[in-house]
Amino acid sequence: MQFKIDENLSIEIAELLINAGYNAKTANEQQLQGAKDSAILELCRSENRVLVTLDIDFSDIRKYPPQDFSGIIVLRTVSQAKQHILKVLKNIIPLIKREPLSQHLWIVEETKVRIRNKMY
Repeated sequence: MQFKIDENLSIEIAELLINAGYNAKTANEQQLQGAKDSAILELCRSENRVLVTLDIDFSDIRKYPPQDFSGIIVLRTVSQAKQHILKVLKNIIPLIKREPLSQHLWIVEETKVRIRNKMY
């Protein structure tokens, strides 16, 4: 599985996923700072990557239908401190291995993960 880490997250997020055995690239590595949301997701689609982001705009399933993408993970945490985000993401790595992510939207909070797969 391949991931794209949005510019609003630290490189340590990519390192955490790489250490878990995944391929992860940051938006900054590809000079995507300031790129439009649609351009980021289109690149994720062409590279077959799951987007990991703090940007709640990506949780709009009318604008970004989950079935059109390799997966979107939106982190909705109380704190956006780097260590807190790393802890939350570390807690969901086992879930990534057993739950569907392709063509799904995951909304990840500290104590729960909501998974959507289609616009109803």
